[in-house]
Amino acid sequence: MDVYEAVASRRAVRGFTDEPVPREVLERVLHAAARSPSGGNLQPWNTYVLTGAPLAGLKKRVAERVASGDPGDEREYAMYPPELESPYRERRAAAAEQRYAALGVSRGDERARARAVAANWDCFGAPALLLCYLDRRMGRAQWADAGMYLQTVMLLLRAEGLHSCAQMAWSVYRATVAGVVSPPEGLILFCGMSIGFEDATAPLARTHRAPLAETVTFLTGHL
Repeated sequence: MDVYEAVASRRAVRGFTDEPVPREVLERVLHAAARSPSGGNLQPWNTYVLTGAPLAGLKKRVAERVASGDPGDEREYAMYPPELESPYRERRAAAAEQRYAALGVSRGDERARARAVAANWDCFGAPALLLCYLDRRMGRAQWADAGMYLQTVMLLLRAEGLHSCAQMAWSVYRATVAGVVSPPEGLILFCGMSIGFEDATAPLARTHRAPLAETVTFLTGHL
C-alpha cells in the first residue's frame, strides 16, 4: 500500500471485529511511528496500549459511569472552541449529520444518539486501544507534534491492513482511565485510538472534505 492509498483509505472506523491484533504488529507500527516529526526531537508523546483483560476492565468501569448518567470528569482542555464560527460550525454539523444518517438515527432521537456516543467507550468493538498522553508542561507546538505522531500511527496501521478511530472522548473519563494505566501525575490524557480489523457489516459514514480552493491558497508567478 503506497502513501496515497493509505491516506485515502484512512478514516474513523466505528465498527470492528473482535479479531486480536498481534502484538508484534503494534510494536512494528509504534517503532516506525517514532520517526514522526518532532520539534527539537522532544518526542512529547507517551503511549499506552491496552488489550485483553486491562482493556476489558477499562471498558467495564467506564460503561458503569456512562450508565449512571455520569457526565464525566472536569475537562483539562477544550475539544473545540466554545464559539465555532463559519465555516467550522457548518463542517462539524455536517459531519455529525452524515454519521447519524449512516446509523439510521434521526435528529430528535436523543437516546439513539447517546448510544452512538457511548459506543466510543466500548472502542466500537475493537480489541486494542492506544492512549496518548502528553507532559503537562508541553506547549501548543508539542501538541501539534503529538497530532503528527498519531496520524503516522494511523497510516502505518493501514499499511498493516488495520483500521483505527482517534477519540478525544476518552479524555471525558480520564480519571477512570488513569485508574487502569496509572500514568505519572505530570501527564495529561490527550486522546485514545481504537485499533483493529474493520467490521465490513458496520454502517459506514465517509465524511466529506472541503474543496481545495476553500483551504489552500497558491501564490505563484515570477520575480
